Amino acid sequence: MKDIFSYNTDINKTAYMNWRTSHHDHLHNMHVIAKGFADSSLVLVKQILENNNKGKEADSLIFPILFNANHAIEVYLKLLIWTLNTLLANGKTYENSHNLKTLLKEVKRLEKEFENKLDYEHFFGKLTKYINELYKKIEIQNKEGKSFSDITFARYSLTREKEPQFYINEFDNVVVDLTNFIVVFNEIFKNLDDLSMHYQHLIEMRNEMESEMRMDSYYE
Repeated sequence: MKDIFSYNTDINKTAYMNWRTSHHDHLHNMHVIAKGFADSSLVLVKQILENNNKGKEADSLIFPILFNANHAIEVYLKLLIWTLNTLLANGKTYENSHNLKTLLKEVKRLEKEFENKLDYEHFFGKLTKYINELYKKIEIQNKEGKSFSDITFARYSLTREKEPQFYINEFDNVVVDLTNFIVVFNEIFKNLDDLSMHYQHLIEMRNEMESEMRMDSYYE
């Protein structure tokens, strides 16, 4: 068998994992990965719609689609937390959490500390509504009565407690409107991408100013 991690003779049939990434800019690298997961979820849905859901492939592909979408949101939010912490110069990176509610709350808290001028409804309106909708489905109670959210619903058919996920035992159909998915997530991902690029640009500007100041002091 030919190695998976190997070249194809056609450059257009070869994926370069370190072509877009950087040795030194870890914020940029997180952005590359976040955008990759976001784009992959949209590409899959568009492919299904273009094929008119041939073979009802949507019923199985919806799981990686939702996983990629949720993971994209998670990485974008962690990237925003890290960039804001960098701009605040507090020495922190991001929380080791998979809870989208917690991560979004931290982004909003840090933004208020940094600038406090963001239009939250514009940037986070649809994202907040989606997260609230999602968590109504994945927040469950274990046998001890303790509540927790199981974001692994798109990866495993069982929860961490080895109980069926919310869509398994539901009598009524649990469905996703794929056309609506494209509309909503196009906007969610665009807003997250625009905001992350904005903060990264501010970091670059600050670094350039600090470099110029060091040069000026050197020649004084």
